[in-house]
Amino acid sequence: MTDPNALRGRFRKSSYSEGGGCVEACSSGAQRLVRDSKNPDGGVLAMERDAWAALVSRIKQGAYDL
Repeated sequence: MTDPNALRGRFRKSSYSEGGGCVEACSSGAQRLVRDSKNPDGGVLAMERDAWAALVSRIKQGAYDL
């Protein structure tokens, strides 16, 4: 498991982010790590590259819009 504190500074926030509802992501080997930008010391969601690509694709398609 990757120590999120070792990755401090490597997380990036999308330029499309607005206000306080943002997530940050970074790459760590074959995994993509995602965390809440408002709580960088909180939990980190780790997923494999294929799962990340599928999630991003579904988001772009509007599958998770509320």
